Amino acid sequence: MERSGTAPRRGGAAGRGSRGSGTWTSALSTGEFAAIRSVGFEPVGQVMGSAVFHIGRSGRYWGYHDCLFPGAGYGFGFSNVGTAPVAVSGAGAPSKALVGVFDQARRTALGRMSAECQALGGDGVVAAGLTMAPFEGQPNCLEFKVIGTAVRARGPQHVGQPFTSHLDGQGFAKLLGAGWVPVELLVGMSVGVRHDDYRTQSQTYSWANVEVTGWSELVHAVRADARRQLQLQGAKQGGDGIIMADSQLRVWSEGCLRARNRSNSEQEDHVAEATMVGTTVARFQVRQELPRTLSVMPLGDRGKLLRKRLAAVASSPYGDRAEYRRLVEEISELND
Repeated sequence: MERSGTAPRRGGAAGRGSRGSGTWTSALSTGEFAAIRSVGFEPVGQVMGSAVFHIGRSGRYWGYHDCLFPGAGYGFGFSNVGTAPVAVSGAGAPSKALVGVFDQARRTALGRMSAECQALGGDGVVAAGLTMAPFEGQPNCLEFKVIGTAVRARGPQHVGQPFTSHLDGQGFAKLLGAGWVPVELLVGMSVGVRHDDYRTQSQTYSWANVEVTGWSELVHAVRADARRQLQLQGAKQGGDGIIMADSQLRVWSEGCLRARNRSNSEQEDHVAEATMVGTTVARFQVRQELPRTLSVMPLGDRGKLLRKRLAAVASSPYGDRAEYRRLVEEISELND
């Protein structure tokens, strides 16, 4: 398969310059910025990764959209040829090779964004958005691009491999506060093909209000396969769960490859493409702190807020020790 990922790497010298100057850029809102700092992180810069791939051998003309139906191409008078299956990429259909190219392109873009994050000294990326669009002037090329904001923990503990997540600042803060950490931004994709067999044609020509069962089976199969691919990727990364970001479905019809080979160019297949995006997350161990004995219980909302903040800092693997000591001192002053 012809493909190329020749997009220039970004974030090398530019990333080091930003890190050294102490000036950072981001697309975070004021609320997101405050939320990230409230859980011991700070932004270090906007990061991105891109990859341009040549998808020259795509579509039905190269056999990727093969319906795998032996009865394709025969006249509909031969209704005993059976029911058409759904040829799904995740089950080894010819479209699996095409899905593999898309997956490689996305991973390339994500890897370059992670490299920029590391160059800035970041521990991970939040508010990452992934897009795929035609490359201008080249109809057989697609650009895969991902942009987010790199963040760094203020404490002494840092991760070896940066995490990537679609969660915004508030979502990231809530996730850490609940005892979870993001691991990686994932994309599950599936392509399915189903021949418009005799039964499907009969249902579409019916005067009654009936379900077109073949098309229902098609969209159900590709959605289930995309979800399964997402779950397999999450388990491979060691995640405990996945937080969904987006789900898309495209369906279109095209001339059947097998029918055309049998000189029956009028029969059609329906093709469905499902894409699911999410972030895999993992639990972190919450440390059990012994309660301190207090002679006087702090009164008012301030004491409650300080204790809540102290518990969050203590349980987070990225907790800032200086922040922890400061909170302890403030609580002690309230008790005096």
